[in-house]
Amino acid sequence: MVGKCFLGVTLLLILGGSEVNALRKFWHGKTFQQDEPSRTTYFNALGAVPDQWFEQQLDHNDPTNAATWKQRYYVNDQFFNATDPNAPVFLMIGGEGEATSRWMHEGAWIHYAEAHGALCFQLEHRFYGKSRPTEDLSTSNLAYLTSEQALADLAYFIVAMNEKYQLAPHRNRWIVFGGSYPGSLAAWLREKYPSLVHGAISSSGPLLAKIDFVEYYDTVTRSLASYSADCVDTVRSAFQQVETLLKHMIGQRTLNNRFKLCDPVEKSINNPLDISSLFEAIASIFAGVVQYNKDNSPHASITIDEVCDVMVNQTIGAPVMRLAEVNRLLLEQSNQTCLDFVYDKGIEELRNTSWESSQAGGARQWTYQTCNEFGFYQTSNNASSLFGDRFPVEFFIRQCVDVYGARFGAQSLERAVYRTNTNYGALDPATTNVLYVHGTIDPWHRLGLTESNDIHMPTILIDGTAHCANMYEPKDTDPPQLKQARLEINTFITNLLAMSR
Repeated sequence: MVGKCFLGVTLLLILGGSEVNALRKFWHGKTFQQDEPSRTTYFNALGAVPDQWFEQQLDHNDPTNAATWKQRYYVNDQFFNATDPNAPVFLMIGGEGEATSRWMHEGAWIHYAEAHGALCFQLEHRFYGKSRPTEDLSTSNLAYLTSEQALADLAYFIVAMNEKYQLAPHRNRWIVFGGSYPGSLAAWLREKYPSLVHGAISSSGPLLAKIDFVEYYDTVTRSLASYSADCVDTVRSAFQQVETLLKHMIGQRTLNNRFKLCDPVEKSINNPLDISSLFEAIASIFAGVVQYNKDNSPHASITIDEVCDVMVNQTIGAPVMRLAEVNRLLLEQSNQTCLDFVYDKGIEELRNTSWESSQAGGARQWTYQTCNEFGFYQTSNNASSLFGDRFPVEFFIRQCVDVYGARFGAQSLERAVYRTNTNYGALDPATTNVLYVHGTIDPWHRLGLTESNDIHMPTILIDGTAHCANMYEPKDTDPPQLKQARLEINTFITNLLAMSR
C-alpha cells in the first residue's frame, strides 16, 4: 500500500514496529551470534543499537524440514532491572519493511518501557530488511512468507529469549506492540499464543481481510472534506479534466509536461492498464497525505491542509493545474524526477526475484502477501466517485496474476481471504488483553476494531488522528485527544501487569 507505519496505499510497507513507516521447548540446538548479554545498555557510543541474530526455523508447519536462517533483532535493556523478578518484557513486532533501530530508543512504547522497567526487543519480519530466509524472492520461496509463519517466528523467539535471559514466563510478562500490519500481528499473536504473550497494543491494525477495499478512498474523500467541500469539489473536477485532456493530442502533451510523466502518455492511450496505473498513481498522492496526516512520522511532511490549500488556490489555474502542482510537490518530497505509470515496467520490476532489486525493499514481498492472504486493494470503481472508475479491483487482481502466475487469480484470492478471516476471526476475534487503537483520519480504521464488542476487547478511536499516530514520539504540540489516548494505553499496560499472577 502506500507507505510506511505502513500499510500504505498500494503497498503496505511498515511499522512494525516499522517504519515509516511493522512477535517451548522446541529449541534443540538453537544458537546465537551474540555472547550472553550484560545488564548494561546495548547502545554504542553513537547511540545506535547493534544488529543481533537469531537462528530461526524456515518452515514451522513441517517438522521434517530442518532448514534454518538468521533473523535480525534488536535489544534495549537500559530500563530493565534484572533483580526485579516481575520485570515485564516489551516486544515491537516488525512488519512489511526493514526494521529500524531508532524504534529502540524513541516512540511512545519506549516511554512505557521506562515507566514499567521493561526489557525491550524488536524482531524483524521474515523476508524484509536483512531477515532473508531464502536465497532469492522467487514465488516458490515466497510460499514461506505468511502471517502464520511470522507469528510462529515470534513465538519461537519469545521462548528462546526467555531461556537466554532466564525469564520466567509466569512472572516476566510479555506485552507486544505493533502498528499497521504488525498491529494485526500483535492481536493475532495474543490470540494464537496466549501462554507466551500476556497482552498486546494493536495500533491501526486491519483485522478484516477484504479484496475490494473501496472504503479506503471513501475515507480519503471524507478526510479531504473535513478541510472544506471546495477541496473535494476541486479534486473531483481535476480528475475529470485529466479524463478530458486524455482525449486529445494537445491535452496528452499537456499532461506529459505538467505531471512530469516518465513516458509520453500518448503511447499508452490505447492501453487501459497504463491509464489505470496513471490514475491510481495520482490518487495515491491523496491517499498517502491522508494516511499520514500530522502523525509525527517521517512521512507526514505534507498535510491535508497544505494539499487542499493548493487545490482551492485559483491563482494557480484550472483544477487540473492545481492537481499537477500537488503532484510536483510530492515528487519533490520523494526525490523523484518524474511520475512513472507504465504498467508493464512496474510488473517487470516486481517480477525481479533478486534481493538486490529495487523492489526487494518490500514491494515484491508485500504485494505477494496481499495476493496470497489479505487483498486490501484500495479501489475506485465508480465514475461518480472522487477519483473516478479507472482502478477497480480487477486491475489489482491482474497484477497478482502478471507478477506471480495464473494461479494467483480471483478465485484463489477469494479462498485466501476467506481462510485469513476464518483463521483469525476477522472483526470478531477471540482475543483478550488486547487494546485496539485507531485514528478517524486513517482509512485503515475501516477494517479494524473500533468499537468494543466485548468487555475483554477495549478500543480507542482517536478523533482527527492518522495512521499509527499514537506510536510516534510524543510532542508537546500533539492534540489533547492523542495525549489522552497515550495515557489510556499506559493505564491499560499498568492494569495488565497488575493482574494476579
